[in-house]
Amino acid sequence: MIETNNTLTNPTGPEYQLLVGEGTYLLKDDMQLATPPPHPSDAPILNPNPLATTPQPASAGTKVSLLSLSSKPSTPLLYALKTASTGRSNVDTVIQEHPHEGRSSTDMGSDGGAGANASQSGSLMSPISHVSAPAFGEGNASLQSVADKKSPEKRRKPKNNIAKSNSSFISRVVVNEGLSKRLQEHRLDGLFAFANVNRAFQWLDLSSPLKHEHLTKILFTKAHCLCHDVNNVTKSLNHIDLIMGFSTGEIIWYEPITQKYTRLNKNGIINNTPVSEIRWIPGSENLFLAAHMDGSLVVYDKEKDDSHFSPEEKGNGELDPHAVKDPQESLHVDKSVHSKHQKVNPVAFWKLSNQRINAFAFSPDSRHLAVVSEDGSLRIIDYLKEQLLDLYTSYYGGLMCVCWSPDGKYVLTGGQDDLVSIWSVAESSIVARCQGHQSWVTAVAFDPWRCDDRNYRFGSVGEDCRLLLWDFSVGMLHRPKALSIRQRGSISSRFTSPLQKGEAQGTSTRLRSDSNISNDEDEDRSTIKHAVEPKARTAILPPVLSKSVDADPLCWLAFTEEAILTSCKTGHIRTWNRPQDVPNTSQVSLAST
Repeated sequence: MIETNNTLTNPTGPEYQLLVGEGTYLLKDDMQLATPPPHPSDAPILNPNPLATTPQPASAGTKVSLLSLSSKPSTPLLYALKTASTGRSNVDTVIQEHPHEGRSSTDMGSDGGAGANASQSGSLMSPISHVSAPAFGEGNASLQSVADKKSPEKRRKPKNNIAKSNSSFISRVVVNEGLSKRLQEHRLDGLFAFANVNRAFQWLDLSSPLKHEHLTKILFTKAHCLCHDVNNVTKSLNHIDLIMGFSTGEIIWYEPITQKYTRLNKNGIINNTPVSEIRWIPGSENLFLAAHMDGSLVVYDKEKDDSHFSPEEKGNGELDPHAVKDPQESLHVDKSVHSKHQKVNPVAFWKLSNQRINAFAFSPDSRHLAVVSEDGSLRIIDYLKEQLLDLYTSYYGGLMCVCWSPDGKYVLTGGQDDLVSIWSVAESSIVARCQGHQSWVTAVAFDPWRCDDRNYRFGSVGEDCRLLLWDFSVGMLHRPKALSIRQRGSISSRFTSPLQKGEAQGTSTRLRSDSNISNDEDEDRSTIKHAVEPKARTAILPPVLSKSVDADPLCWLAFTEEAILTSCKTGHIRTWNRPQDVPNTSQVSLAST
């Protein structure tokens, strides 16, 4: 097979239009990323038996991390004003243990409105993240980084030059000859994109007329990059921190402008299972969280060396004492972020289950973590306290993707039951099941430019090659009577986790988590695992759009101010421009759609 270049086409016609209430989304372009041929050292895998169950190497479709170097807030004006002035219907967005708790998170940054990735990193939710929240591991002097004391101009970079690397892990690096000129011509409000396809990883400029010409392309020998993320705290015109997780379990910290890199978890010294998801911890310059396919969550420091890891002795509250009846209900802390042994990686090590973690997302308030797994579970974790709060399960099959609403009130999941589910964090309950997909749901994301304090727009894509858009408003849903009666009459159903303690239905403020709630409820954590609601008692939400937008299964979705972006497993990145017949889509009420 001969390696080809990326291609860019501009298809037109009715089949390339998305008709929604607010107008018509038109396909702007379709960029096909070149799939590299197998490495010469790779012997062809011959499998004549089509029913064979021989395990294959972990792989993933094309996922994209978007980055804007502009200091302009990426949050739409309508939502930002509503949040700043009214606090989202006068309800506090976080529960503070102390009135002057923690540090300000105004350094969260933005990434140009990148839907799926941004929703998971919380970067689109800057108005909420302004609320003070303690830093991860705050109070542990062993975590203090030397970089914290340096100016951004002297920020540390990785050690090795990737273009001159003689590592067997990297096959080849192709740098655009006009890279310096392309970077100078880059619009400050434009979007960079980092995308993986097979064993290749590309850096692209989506705001350039030559967007299909990569700035840098890295070919790895055998490993496939499965996930990646950009640090919005450390980004600048001359510095970008990027992390990549691989099918071999290894992680690369990469600085694309200087072409420097460092390998972490080399040869799987800490965990040798593939990395399914990786994210920078909100507000942190150095720390990031990686989900491994053995059911572990591991916190790494980009600047620390790795060492063989063995679980630390229990005794400092490192094992969740509340969940001992069912191993699934526990968060096993094999190493706490508050451990004094922080000279080497890992910074923290949490074991959730024995099945793979498919995705996770940080909440907009930078306090909680939503994790979905192959065992069909959704876990809500207070990652600052290293405590499991709630555990939900799907109807059947694994959950594949997860994201938070811009205000942090709701969590979306998509899974192998072909459903998108809406969960209320405050009420610890299912709000609605969204039916419309005909196969596994692979990505979900909210559209902040179509959300206000009453209505929510979100999208989903799946292996049925379809893009679905949904409009959701609590007032529009007619809850079955059986569910409403049960919730009104059951105290335990409303106060089953610290997330919603003290938040009585109909009140406009939240009380502290230790307020007027019986200590017996704190001690009884048997309800941490919530039963699956029968379909007869769950509201059903239909989509406002269902459209087949690709010939191959879709795997990624994002919303920007100008467009909707999708990608598929074979490397197509499609951009759908928003309707132009509306002066400002962010100020159009969803009630009119």
